[in-house]
Amino acid sequence: MGIDVHALVEGRALILGGVTVPHHLGLSGHSDGDALTHAVVDALLGAVGLGDIGGRFPSSDNAWKDADSLTFLSTITPELEAAGWSVQNVDATIVAQRPALSPHVKEMEANIAQALGVDPSRINVKSTTSDRLGIAGREEGIAAFAVAMLEQEKTGNP
Repeated sequence: MGIDVHALVEGRALILGGVTVPHHLGLSGHSDGDALTHAVVDALLGAVGLGDIGGRFPSSDNAWKDADSLTFLSTITPELEAAGWSVQNVDATIVAQRPALSPHVKEMEANIAQALGVDPSRINVKSTTSDRLGIAGREEGIAAFAVAMLEQEKTGNP
């Protein structure tokens, strides 16, 4: 399971799942602030016990300043594969009062699938509001939650 929350700020693009969503505010962050992709990265790393996004791509490392967060996915994918893991599915939910995200969900799914090297049918993204409650409801930020299921190849050992 992965969770990420970023504040909405002026002067940044709103990027979710690698899609630039038209909106007057964007997400703060050391990288591009893509909370959806960050939650997916954490879900994948956590599923196989490989730490978290902060340990892999720390905000103290200028190499990741303003980075495209899909790069994080394409960076960890070979490591997952080398350890014998394959992504079976990812299910994610974005919580945002505005803007409406459903028109962009299929493109988000396709971007995440491409970065992971899996069929888009294995990626599911949903969006919801929080009925004006909390940080998302007050339009102060956007949260994303993701769960991932991976399968380890059989090695022949019992």
